[in-house]
Amino acid sequence: MRSIFRICSLKVTKIDLKVMQHRELSTFPFPPAFRMKLTSAGFTTVEDLKDVKPVELSKELKISKDEALEIIQLVREKPNGDVPQSMTAFEMLQDEQFQQNIVTFSEKLDELLGGGVPVTKITELCGAPGVGKTQICMQLSVDVQIPEAFGGIGGEAVYIDTEGSFIVERLADIAKATVKHCQHISTLEKNKEQEDALEKFTMEDILSKIFYFRCHDYVELLAVVHTLPDFLSEHSQVKVIIVDSIAFHFRHDFDDYSLRTRLLNGMSQSFIKMATQNKLAVVLTNQMTTKIHSDQLNQSYLIPALGESWGHACTIRVILHWKNNQRFATLYKSPSRQEATVPYQITTGGVRDVSAQTVIQGNDQMGESRTGEPSRKRLRTEDS
Repeated sequence: MRSIFRICSLKVTKIDLKVMQHRELSTFPFPPAFRMKLTSAGFTTVEDLKDVKPVELSKELKISKDEALEIIQLVREKPNGDVPQSMTAFEMLQDEQFQQNIVTFSEKLDELLGGGVPVTKITELCGAPGVGKTQICMQLSVDVQIPEAFGGIGGEAVYIDTEGSFIVERLADIAKATVKHCQHISTLEKNKEQEDALEKFTMEDILSKIFYFRCHDYVELLAVVHTLPDFLSEHSQVKVIIVDSIAFHFRHDFDDYSLRTRLLNGMSQSFIKMATQNKLAVVLTNQMTTKIHSDQLNQSYLIPALGESWGHACTIRVILHWKNNQRFATLYKSPSRQEATVPYQITTGGVRDVSAQTVIQGNDQMGESRTGEPSRKRLRTEDS
């Protein structure tokens, strides 16, 4: 009896999949402008988009690569709204190669991460106070807005502050430096598209596209995370969610560790879902805590807070630390990159590489530099 039921189920599934292929694209929740462009270009059913690549669709419809990717993934992931669709490993590889990254303005740090902070993934920055976690977060909230004409994403940012370390005057300094750098590139290359993009890329415009939430306890943090999906549906251009820091309230307000673990796991699952569905990056900062050697009570070392179970929540983990008055970033966990360590510095303009001269001469603990300009190459992304 079970085998007969299984055979019948397989037949129904095959019939359903065949029907899905002929589903009209007009029945999908696309914006009206996209529906018109798809129809005008001759794309009317799911079958028409079966073998089309995002880059090809972008050129055909004259839309951005991100918009083309969203159309294709919506059609392929759930063409009937209920049944999840399979993907081949090769298609997954193509999607990974197509995904954009958010640059940090430190070329070495970007190379460490494989081109910058990746979208659709959770990246955790761990480190002691003063090492630059908040500075990197503010830099990312600005860099995510770099126009596509300069190789950027052209998105917006959500910034969730749990520690009260967000300083808008400092953010304005980073925004001004970023705009100035893009203006310098446009002057050198004399690109009309870049000149047009700069008209809407100003310090005021950048600050207006960073949505700030201040959470004073873990209840407020959970509430904000719970309402973020609705917020993202109204602000579809958000490409990075930053939480600075994830550990603050969960370290100081909790005695029930089993409850803390459940809440953190639930929150991490929410972030993963938002990252994949909305094609955005999630960046979390974490504090460090001291662990005593079990066999040597007089020796200790620093590890990321929130315990070992939390270590599985993030896709990428970067440890930020000091050595000889110099900041370093160590890639501790990554599904595709080898563990490595690179230097970086925090300048008045934001996150930058460390020059050879700075390494030789040494620097103060703030890592200030008069020559910390980002490389032009870091604002470029290859077309997939």
